Parts: sequence; structure tokens; C-alpha cells
Amino acid sequence: MADARVHPSAVIDPAAVIGADCEIGPFCVLGPEVRLGRGVVLKSHVVIAGDTAIGDETVVFPFASIGEVPQDLKFRGEKVRLEIGARNRIREYVTMNPGTEGGGGVTRVGDDGLFMAGSHVAHDCQIGDRVILVNNASVAGHCHLEDDVIIGGLSGVHQWVRIGRGAMIGAVTMVTADVIPFGLVQGPRGHLDGLNLVGLKRRGASREEIHALRDMLGKLGHGSFRDTARHMVDQDHGPMVREVLDFILGPSDRSFLAPHP
Repeated sequence: MADARVHPSAVIDPAAVIGADCEIGPFCVLGPEVRLGRGVVLKSHVVIAGDTAIGDETVVFPFASIGEVPQDLKFRGEKVRLEIGARNRIREYVTMNPGTEGGGGVTRVGDDGLFMAGSHVAHDCQIGDRVILVNNASVAGHCHLEDDVIIGGLSGVHQWVRIGRGAMIGAVTMVTADVIPFGLVQGPRGHLDGLNLVGLKRRGASREEIHALRDMLGKLGHGSFRDTARHMVDQDHGPMVREVLDFILGPSDRSFLAPHP
């Protein structure tokens, strides 16, 4: 714990690894298999348990519970872990669980994410970079969220769902099937409601790329996503459309959310 600033009320197992320049506030509790990178800040009342690694300069706010056992009745204490990347902001009352034996044994969270108050990342999830979970959003077990996904407040993502890069889920939405990259999903029972145009423009997508994505989405609305994608995949639609088609044709345990009728 060289160069770390630790409040005297914190309870830290001697086996925990604390990186340089960390700050550990009042009443934090860290278990023996915890590893903190350089410059990690735990504000106060943070509990970090299990085999949990947290990357450089991540900040964890009060009353977050990170690395406690999965909320899965099949879990029997097997060796599992949680890996959290760098520069994340994990706000109050967030919960993140490690993996399970049946799901590969590891939950991964990428870099530069924002996990707002009360949000939840369940066992065996694979979360990309720059992902945002708004207040009280919950992601169930085995989900895969690619980079730049936004999950709106009070929304829930069903287990095993994949959400493609740059997609946005509106507030108070239940997502029960896969979401294509750059898609916009909203509604009590989520449906595909077009493209995440705000996110595309923020990322510098050209007018031509957006038009190509819109054209592709119109074609996907007529029949099976996978059948249509198979017919389109050999044509030259540009890299963003190709990314969506590859996503649709990739391995999945779920169907796809269809466009709003």
C-alpha cells in the first residue's frame, strides 16, 4: 500500500493489493483477493469482495458493492472473478457480481464507463468500453454489451441478450432480445425504433453512412433479420452496415428486436 491514502476506519485484508496513489475512504471493506490499480479512489462505505481487479483511476462512490457472490441459485462457491477496467465511474449503490462456472467464470467491465446510482451488472456479463448505465438500470446474467452502449434509467436487459456497439436503450424499457449496433430501442416491451442518430452524429458518422444504415434497417423490416442479412452480406454497403450485418449473423441465444410496426 505504498503511497496510498487509507482512512483509519477502513478494513483491508493484509493480502489485498493496493496500487500507488489510491485513496480509500472511511468504512471501506476490502477482501483478500482484491487488487486495485494505480490511483483508484473509494469514496467511503465501499465493499469489494471476491477475486476482483479494478483498473487505474476508477472511482467508486459510497455504498457500492463490488464482487460479492453472484445472484444465481446454481452458484456453489466455485472460483470466479470480476475484472473492471480503467477510469470507470461507479456511483452510489451500484452492484457488480463475478462470473459463474456455467458462464465462463468471469464478469468483465471495460474502460471509461459510467454506472449511475443503483445500476446492476450481473454474473458473466461482458461490458465494453464507454458504456453508460443510467440510474437503476439492470443488466441480467450472461449479457454482452459492446462499446458505447447506453442503457436508460429504470430499464432491464434480459439474460443472454447482446446489444451492439453504439445502441441506445430508452428509459423504462424491457429488452428481451438482441439489439443491432446503432439501434434505438424504447417502450415498456422494447421494440427497435430506428437508429441512435444522436450517438452516430457524436461519433462522426457521415450523412452517407447514416443513409446507408437507414436503408439497411428498412430492408431488415421485411422478414427474418438473419435471412435478409444473409442476402445483403456480400454486397458493398460500407463498414457500418457491414458491422450490423456481421452482428446479426453472429452466434446468439436470442432473437432480434424487430422495428416498430
